[in-house]
Amino acid sequence: MQSIIIFASGRGSNAEAIIQYFKKTGTAKVSLIVCNNPNAGVINIAEQYDIPFLLVDKQTFKERLFVVQIQEYKPSLIVLAGFLWKIPDILITAFSGKIINIHPSLLPKYGGKGMYGHHVHDAVITSGEKESGITIHYVNEHYDEGNHILQAHCSIHEGDNAETLAKRIGLLEHAFFAKTIEYLLTNNN
Repeated sequence: MQSIIIFASGRGSNAEAIIQYFKKTGTAKVSLIVCNNPNAGVINIAEQYDIPFLLVDKQTFKERLFVVQIQEYKPSLIVLAGFLWKIPDILITAFSGKIINIHPSLLPKYGGKGMYGHHVHDAVITSGEKESGITIHYVNEHYDEGNHILQAHCSIHEGDNAETLAKRIGLLEHAFFAKTIEYLLTNNN
């Protein structure tokens, strides 16, 4: 069975949706969750589903030993699901073409350092965009600049704010992320 490692920093709603999806399909399993926030909800999700988790600090994250720890799980794919740190070059090199991210806008717009969560949604609404969406992309050495795998769109409604837009974006994430991961696992490996 193919192994997925999820990196997450927050609540873990995307991580949980991915875990549930692969529990149903049986085509892969989440073998580890890596988190950089000791107060993140994703840790509770890891415990709930009996998935090992690794809490990592900034220094360890950039070291060869961390890469070796991740390699022990033989991941077919590393999935960034709301992970807020830039991936170091050592990890990108070790898992070239095997790290993907989901971003809550239609890249290349509204990407880059500091563009996550409500910051993205606020920027999209402030700019007067008529639509937003998600971008699932490969991770390279630059924030949000890896090759796109999939984009899904949603309309921005009059009177939307960051919270209402975030709810629609969340629906897109849950509808497309796990299916895209499954597609990549069955077609690229």
